[in-house]
Amino acid sequence: MTSFIIKAHEHRPLHSTWAQDQDCTFCRIIRGELTASKVYENDKVIAILDILPLRKGHTLVIPKAHIPRLSELPPELASAVGEAVSKVAHALTQAMENTGLNVVCNQEYAQAVHHVHYHIIPAPKYGTSNGVESTDEAVGGKAPLTHREMHQREFEAREELDEDDAQVLVKSIRARL
Repeated sequence: MTSFIIKAHEHRPLHSTWAQDQDCTFCRIIRGELTASKVYENDKVIAILDILPLRKGHTLVIPKAHIPRLSELPPELASAVGEAVSKVAHALTQAMENTGLNVVCNQEYAQAVHHVHYHIIPAPKYGTSNGVESTDEAVGGKAPLTHREMHQREFEAREELDEDDAQVLVKSIRARL
C-alpha cells in the first residue's frame, strides 16, 4: 500500500519552498558545495558575510528556498527572513558597536545573484578609517562629502573578505544571537 502512495508522488513538481537551482551561488552555499562565513542558520534561512563587503560586517540574509524575486516570496518564508534580518541586525549592531545600518533587498536590478537576499550593511562612522571623510576634515575647511561621493569612495574601497577576519567577526556576531 505504501508503494502505491509513493508512486502517486513520483515526478510531482517540488513545492516552491523546497526548490533549489543547481547553478545558483546561494543554493550551492546552502547545499554545502561552496564555503561561506555563516553567521546564522535555521531550517528556512541562512545568514553569511558578504565576500565583497561594502563595509566591515556586511551580511546577507538568504532564504534556503530558491526564490529569485522578493515579490514571489511566500509569506511563511518572508516571515522567517524578516525574523532573521531583525535578529542578525541586532547582533551585528552590538558586534560592530554601531547602531547605524542600511538594510537593502534588490529585485532584478542590481541583484548580482538572482535569489532573494537582504543586505545588512553597517553605516559609516565618521571619524574612522572606513573610506569616509572624518568630521574633523570637514570642519578643517574641506567640504563634507556628498552622498554620491561617499558611495563612490565606499564602492572603490571594497576589498575581498579576508577568511581570518571573517571568522573573528562571525564568532562575535554569533555570540550575540
